[in-house]
Amino acid sequence: MNYRAVETESEYVARLETGADWRAEIESLANEVEADAAWFTALGAVQDAELWFYDQDDCEYYPIEFDEPLEVASCVGNVSWLNSEEQSSSSSRTQSDDDDRFAHTHAVLSDDAGTTYAGHLNEATVWAGEVYMRVFEEGLEREYDETTELDLWL
Repeated sequence: MNYRAVETESEYVARLETGADWRAEIESLANEVEADAAWFTALGAVQDAELWFYDQDDCEYYPIEFDEPLEVASCVGNVSWLNSEEQSSSSSRTQSDDDDRFAHTHAVLSDDAGTTYAGHLNEATVWAGEVYMRVFEEGLEREYDETTELDLWL
């Protein structure tokens, strides 16, 4: 296990814009407040979503797409730097060509029957969303882990 102590610098609450991309809004907040490392929680609702399931045998993400309104029962994640070299070597890359803040986002979504779906939230269209973000004093970078083939903290 790798670990280190972190000190918090600041905390923010934000409302996500209706019609925007859920994860991009969190990354936008991180850029606005210059969060080089953060932890966040969120809740709300989305108009559609794409979750990713990571197959541990294939070391590949597989999409699960929803084209319907869903509640965001829970959303957690972290923000860190992901550089373009790491983006090209991993399945958990962002869509940016430059070094950028990356919101590693997981969500539990539910439909109108209460059925839940969970996984890595790749993208979703915001209907309503509220975020709490705690920013750490020191930045963190994601680094490629050969065992899992993922970009992980520390």
